[in-house]
Amino acid sequence: MRIWGIFLWIGVLSAQTPAIQPILDQALKDSGAASVSVAVVSGGKVVFAGASGKADIAANRAAGLDTRYAIGSVSKQFTAAAILLMVEQRKLSLDDKVSKFFPDLTRASDITIRELLSHTSGYEDYAPQDYTIPEWLKPTTSQAILDKWAKKPLDFDPGTKWQYSNTNFVLAAEIFEKVSGQPLVPFLKSNIFDPLGMTSAGSCESLGPNDATPYTRYALGPPRQVAREAPGWYHGAGELCMTPSDLAKWDIAFLEKKILSAQSYAQFTTEVKLANGDLTNYALGLQVGSYRGMPSISHGGEVSGFLAQNTMYPTRQGAVIVLSNEDAVSMVGPLSQKIATLVFLPPERQLAESELDAQTVRSILEGIVQGRIDRALFTSNANSYFTAAVLMDYKTSLAGLGALQSVTRTNAVLRGGMTYRSYRAQFAQKAVTISTYMTPGGLFEQFLVVDQL
Repeated sequence: MRIWGIFLWIGVLSAQTPAIQPILDQALKDSGAASVSVAVVSGGKVVFAGASGKADIAANRAAGLDTRYAIGSVSKQFTAAAILLMVEQRKLSLDDKVSKFFPDLTRASDITIRELLSHTSGYEDYAPQDYTIPEWLKPTTSQAILDKWAKKPLDFDPGTKWQYSNTNFVLAAEIFEKVSGQPLVPFLKSNIFDPLGMTSAGSCESLGPNDATPYTRYALGPPRQVAREAPGWYHGAGELCMTPSDLAKWDIAFLEKKILSAQSYAQFTTEVKLANGDLTNYALGLQVGSYRGMPSISHGGEVSGFLAQNTMYPTRQGAVIVLSNEDAVSMVGPLSQKIATLVFLPPERQLAESELDAQTVRSILEGIVQGRIDRALFTSNANSYFTAAVLMDYKTSLAGLGALQSVTRTNAVLRGGMTYRSYRAQFAQKAVTISTYMTPGGLFEQFLVVDQL
């Protein structure tokens, strides 16, 4: 994920949408990604779509709104949707056993379709690596994958553990095709992509002029073009390509419950629990959780040369889609969260805009290490806290940590009519947390240094 300078900004569609362009610019600058493409949904509408960088470096082709990216395991939710449509047609049940369709697989009579879609089956993952191994460069078939990996002993008893496994979704796709009598991707096109106007969505095996070129990096080296997996490796598990804007159309329909029945959506998004009641944070082809108090439904994706993050926020009728054509760089997840914070958390945004410069906190901390503070910066309550004994303990305990290297803000919220902010202070020997409250008048009501284990 490298940066190649050219930015294509495709308008903010709402006057109320905060500026996302600077965030994309910075993400490319910091990560060095080949390109990144983003779509943002808020209130059930696409409010931003933009791209930055190069879809193809050698050809000097800029990424744009029409650039297709591989979405990797984000594809799994579409496989789950196809299965649920079969459930609605009464052609199968989520509680059907695998043995009903593939009786020769390991413990097929003990494993349900629900366990396949929730990664609780016990089948070993055939593709855990985060780089392209030689085997993946040779064409294969779903049956060959199942013969090799789904006939092994299980990694655990069905329903007792959660373990991510692409094998589950290859098998789910094969079950779908056996029940429906149709290939999976053409079915998705007829029943989901075409009705929603997702014109770019389809198999990554059918490449076109708008497809991004895949890249990787080795350690912190330059971008290197990398080969894609050969046909057959990700059927049902990670085979789809599309633009962020088309993926946004799916997210909107998902949030509005337009494709499936209400009962299917409930099954789709209900967290699956283990046999002992433990949580998995996973539903059917979807992760379920929260971000800064907002419920989230999400999934990431990675295939050779591509990373993807698709996160929906039901309480905001919103979503953030981030796609990139370079793997081995941690960018899409953090960028997705930054955009979500900006768009969906206005109070947090206001706090960020009025954020006390971390340099001020650093200056205060450096003074405390020497046993002194500027009491004009503190309220009477805070000054009462910093007695001579307190200052001595602060000085003697912190002085042994070595040089202060950095101070970084980690959180900001409103509480008690004040702004609470926490910081991470990294000394040579270890890090500590600084916990502060700031009054509307700009004085510190609290400035605590807390051990960070």
